Amino acid sequence: MILALVWVAVLIAVAVLYLRQVYSRFSRYGVKQFRPVPILGNMTRILLKQDHFVDDTMRYYNSFPEERFVGKFEFIKELVVIRDIELVKKIAVKDFEHFLDHRSMFSSSDSFFSRNLFSLKGQEWKDMRSTLSPAFTSSKMRMMVPFMVEVGDQMMAAIKNKIKESGNGYIDIECKDLTTRYANDVIASCAFGLKVDSHNETDNEFYTMGKLSSTFNFRQMLVFFFIANAPTVAKILKLDFLSEAAKKFFRNLVLDTMKNRELNHIIRPDMIHLLMEAKKGKLTHEEIKSNDVTAGFATVEESAVGHKEITRVWTDEDLIAQAVLFFIAGFETVSSGMSFLLYELAVNPDVQERLAQEIKENDAKNGGKFDFNSIQNLQYMDMVVSELLRLWPPGAALDRICTKDYNLGKPNDKAKHDFIVRKGTGISIPAFAFHRDPQFFPNPEKFDPERFSEENKHNIQSFAYMPFGIGPRNCIGSRFALCEMKVMAYQILQHMEVSPCERTCIPAKLDTETFNMRLKGGHWLRFRPRQ
Repeated sequence: MILALVWVAVLIAVAVLYLRQVYSRFSRYGVKQFRPVPILGNMTRILLKQDHFVDDTMRYYNSFPEERFVGKFEFIKELVVIRDIELVKKIAVKDFEHFLDHRSMFSSSDSFFSRNLFSLKGQEWKDMRSTLSPAFTSSKMRMMVPFMVEVGDQMMAAIKNKIKESGNGYIDIECKDLTTRYANDVIASCAFGLKVDSHNETDNEFYTMGKLSSTFNFRQMLVFFFIANAPTVAKILKLDFLSEAAKKFFRNLVLDTMKNRELNHIIRPDMIHLLMEAKKGKLTHEEIKSNDVTAGFATVEESAVGHKEITRVWTDEDLIAQAVLFFIAGFETVSSGMSFLLYELAVNPDVQERLAQEIKENDAKNGGKFDFNSIQNLQYMDMVVSELLRLWPPGAALDRICTKDYNLGKPNDKAKHDFIVRKGTGISIPAFAFHRDPQFFPNPEKFDPERFSEENKHNIQSFAYMPFGIGPRNCIGSRFALCEMKVMAYQILQHMEVSPCERTCIPAKLDTETFNMRLKGGHWLRFRPRQ
């Protein structure tokens, strides 16, 4: 008995010494941090649901105003949070090869998540990026806008029908549900060539699988952090975000669609077609014209990495993985941006009315026609969407992993030593916090589209605005997302006036029950036919 107690005491002492050694690394180099809790590190407030991930990000950024970077522990794993804009530039662009990859979020090699563009590493990622980049040019997006408009028409018919049935002349709508169903139908059409009506067929399989695969509730949030911080154990346990049913659904969907098109010689300008072309090596890079107009100010441009010709042959599993990524990114992040856009338009009626007037004028000018050219010509629309993406960027933080040791320099003016980021250490660039820093955006909490007017947008500091990321690892689908958001806003404001209702969350507060960007109590707004 005494011997057992001695061994327990020894093990506790070893654990204490180990944790003390781990948790003191930042302080030894003068890097500021919040005091970590043993084993949990700095995850306590998130795990206890006191803070949303975004609130925690803001707390780190705002609590150490004199620091270039600060330290954080996700359980016992180091994470460096960047606060200096020049360091952002070095990490994301100048010294990109030291921070080439995202952190390991997906452990199982047979997971579609581990084989998609977001998760691939090194040369494989470069090859996949080059393979897919021709699929996301302005000319390809131009062909997809009619599909988006068709889905929007479907959505507006459903809203009008519900208003008519209500007998009140208006209805209150949970807008995250509305935008998710819209995004679901757009991705079904633009990626898979399917006609789905989620506003009327509320529990269709496509929507159900999307909801299941992209909603990060508290349990999934724990799985996420477990995979990120203990990938070896997660691999042994075969942890994955996708259920077996979802994997089977996506595999059959992609392969059956490809097979049917091959047999029947069907060509439709959507993502499945582009993936088929990529597999055959027929997806070629377009010559970018100097006067090429993008889908808006927030559009990110492709780097040299994405312009190389690639001869690598991809497997069916690789192509399915990309289709799953398109689906989930289109399903969740775009719908999140659109739900916050409707919220800001409702609580800022002056902005809404000015945008509605621009839409009305465009509609009259083009005889009711709305296409990619309309998107390019709606200047105030672009200002509104750009400001929305500043205030509520769907990607609240950009992550990287150090692929070879890197000298970050001194954390502050008083530090005596440079801090070397070791290979395998995670890096977090808090986009949400940079976007709300008064140093870069005066009166940052105010929704003010004028920041992005022709007269003012040149004042926006490079690398302080990053709604779709920065550098070669930026979001490949920025044009698609911008088109989709603008099409939806256009069609809703063309017909509806959006205002707060009794259930609207004012002021905005994020729900701590989910990892997703969502308002506490939901995105409830009132829709009334525009006079």
